[in-house]
Amino acid sequence: MPFRSKEVLESWLAEYGSESGPASGAHRIVEYTEVAVQDGSDGSDTGLVVIALRNATTDVYMQPVALGDPRWEVTFAARDRDLALSTEDVVALSQELAAAAELCSYLERRSLEHLQALEGA
Repeated sequence: MPFRSKEVLESWLAEYGSESGPASGAHRIVEYTEVAVQDGSDGSDTGLVVIALRNATTDVYMQPVALGDPRWEVTFAARDRDLALSTEDVVALSQELAAAAELCSYLERRSLEHLQALEGA
């Protein structure tokens, strides 16, 4: 199975969601996160995790920095207009971004574990 393929990433997301309680931000963010196929320059499935933020009008994309690198990067999609939020909405957005950061850390950890398993094999 290719490393960080759509199938692998979907299984990691399912595990991540099940490891956290149903009331946690981590569990909730998985509900509106999807994995899209992203073809690498060599034709490989490199994985792309997309979060449709509930508290902002933009999407967040997470993807590996490079093939063979366990680090991930987060990209915020461009916006065409300003975003004005109430205090409560800013708090909700900050919680959502914190949950996205936790998910990104989890994906990095799983990627590192995968690479270490390959090296040990």
